[in-house]
Amino acid sequence: MTPAEAPDWHRASLIPTTGIGGAKEQEMRATSALLSVLSAVPEFSKSLLRQFGAPAGTVETFVEVPFEAPDGRMVRPDGLIRVSRGKRSWVCLVEVKTGRNMLDREQLETYLDVARTNGFDALVTISNQYSPSAGVHPVKVSGHKLRRVQMHHLSWIALITEATIQHEHRGISDPDQAWILEELIRYLEHPNSGALQFEDMGQHWVSVRNSAKDGTLRKTDPGVEEVVERWIEFMRFLSLQLGRELGAEVRQSLSKNERNDQSFRVNSAMQYLESEQSLRGAFSIPDAIAVVGVSANLARRVVEANITVDAPKEGRPRTRVNWVVRQLSKAPDNTRIVVSFDRRRDTTSNTLSALRDEPSKGLLVDNQVNPRRFTIALTADMGVKKGNGQGSFVDSVQTTLEDFYREIVQVLKAWQPPAPKLPASEAE
Repeated sequence: MTPAEAPDWHRASLIPTTGIGGAKEQEMRATSALLSVLSAVPEFSKSLLRQFGAPAGTVETFVEVPFEAPDGRMVRPDGLIRVSRGKRSWVCLVEVKTGRNMLDREQLETYLDVARTNGFDALVTISNQYSPSAGVHPVKVSGHKLRRVQMHHLSWIALITEATIQHEHRGISDPDQAWILEELIRYLEHPNSGALQFEDMGQHWVSVRNSAKDGTLRKTDPGVEEVVERWIEFMRFLSLQLGRELGAEVRQSLSKNERNDQSFRVNSAMQYLESEQSLRGAFSIPDAIAVVGVSANLARRVVEANITVDAPKEGRPRTRVNWVVRQLSKAPDNTRIVVSFDRRRDTTSNTLSALRDEPSKGLLVDNQVNPRRFTIALTADMGVKKGNGQGSFVDSVQTTLEDFYREIVQVLKAWQPPAPKLPASEAE
């Protein structure tokens, strides 16, 4: 009899997911599993720790190391990582939270003081909280605490993404080490590990959504700021999740002010939600033809993913429309294409099905004005259920984005002018 024939047979695992007694034990097991794998799989530890400034070198890891805080109390950070290369060493403290447990500002500031007193380089936090954008910590601490010690954050999904990319795409040269890393990924993906996916839009989601549908939403309404902050976290989650599936670094496409000023980003999103009853985001994906946008119109209960591409610079107007239609041969019939034109404010809007039947429907009445760019969009009904399961808002946005990328973005190629031709030879 084989395991396939006996479904109650369970393969032995390096990191068991059973017997976790509570939140503290869950955190201890996740911390110990992660740190032990970092010391055992150099290619993974190098890729993960270099983003925090660690050199390539020998990695040693420890759990619950006791230190005396400046006020005389004994404290035990969840972990410590030391990377040694020659005479140089880099040391960071590690603080871990699992499940819905949140990082505590006072505790982090104490650990920053401990790190400074002991001459350590950094404090790294890991939790299910999401950085609003790369390099921004979800917990704001006193600025003077960061003068000599850096503070970095990883969400669990970011850590799983990095581990998956290293294992599946970059590769691990040693087969035994590859298996060890695979076991860590398997453990962290299990619900008992406490490493959660993005769950929902918060307790005020339903009231904000309904106010938008009724046309009464104001940015000062209770819960609007929380919903916007959750949306920003959701966009970070989607960038990591898409990057994990693609094996590439997917970044949010943000303005300079949005990147550098979280309050500016939140306020701008609140204003947009009030004026347009919509939430929006955008992603920069390596080698994609353009930035990919995603939005949720709460009034219309519609989710949309879109991309805008430049039209060819040569050919008749109808030929230029055909250029994009041919590339979308397998895209859904209800894909919408909006065409904008040179020196005209007018646009045309048609389904892909209509343009397949007659490409000239995408042109203006006289059929003589050249298309300038195409905006391609795929829409779907917005999920209304809570949580992240099928039929939920979270699932509808994620599914629409992934379907749009799979069926449209990854097949689009930018127009390239043909190579210049030599004149015919005299012999011809």
